Amino acid sequence: MSFDLAGNGMVGLTRDALVTLRSVLFRDAGANAAAYLQEAGYAGGAALYQAFVAWSASHGLPAPESMPASEFQERGAEFFAELGWGSVIVGTLHDSVLTLDSANWAESDPASAMQFPGCYLSAGLLADFFGRVAGAPLAVMEVECRSMGSERCRFLLGSAETMQHIYDGMSQGVHYDAALEQMA
Repeated sequence: MSFDLAGNGMVGLTRDALVTLRSVLFRDAGANAAAYLQEAGYAGGAALYQAFVAWSASHGLPAPESMPASEFQERGAEFFAELGWGSVIVGTLHDSVLTLDSANWAESDPASAMQFPGCYLSAGLLADFFGRVAGAPLAVMEVECRSMGSERCRFLLGSAETMQHIYDGMSQGVHYDAALEQMA
């Protein structure tokens, strides 16, 4: 990889270190671990976004917010994969929510057998990163996670109101897709 991590305010971190950090936080901080991880992820979103801007420029691409959606999806997936986060497929759900799917997301740990999705650092990071691209605050919720036995990690990105509606539906046993469909 020819990407300058240090020059972009980033460090390389092994998957084992990331997974262990998450595991230890959940062990020692209980339910508070989710908030700690999400806050840390959110704090890293600005540097990640600036790194993507620099990466795009180094590849002769326009600024992320100026890319056509299809090119942004392709280049964003390439960027996250190059940084080691995993292979990513970006899509949409009911034209109101952006989806980010990965069968090998770095923060997930299939051996952890979590009861709920657990990629909280990623959720915070993605919320800030994509909010900067969109020019508006976005909320991110992981609805499928390899850490709880799913085949993929799936993050939903949308407005806070939309994510709250999905969360409320899911807390009542409604699948996220059905909860989103009810909004239409």
